[in-house]
Amino acid sequence: MTMLTLDARPASPFDYGRPTAERSGLHRLFAAAIVSDQFRAMLLNEPEMALAGGYLGQTFPLTDRERTIISKVRARNLTDFAQKVNQALKTI
Repeated sequence: MTMLTLDARPASPFDYGRPTAERSGLHRLFAAAIVSDQFRAMLLNEPEMALAGGYLGQTFPLTDRERTIISKVRARNLTDFAQKVNQALKTI
């Protein structure tokens, strides 16, 4: 299975002035959650395990701050999860 990437679009709320290479971890994480029901369920229920296990043998290059936020967010669905991560990333 090929992982979907979401690079061909306008700047997202996750950009915050970071170069594309530095944002790829978040993009990959959310792409994996979109295409895989199993990964999405793990991300929502056991985010630490989802981050540690990665998706299809690939881990997500995230900053320590991003890992901490993702590990602490609790949400009912992926939309809610993305909104909470986005909000947390906006606060510095």
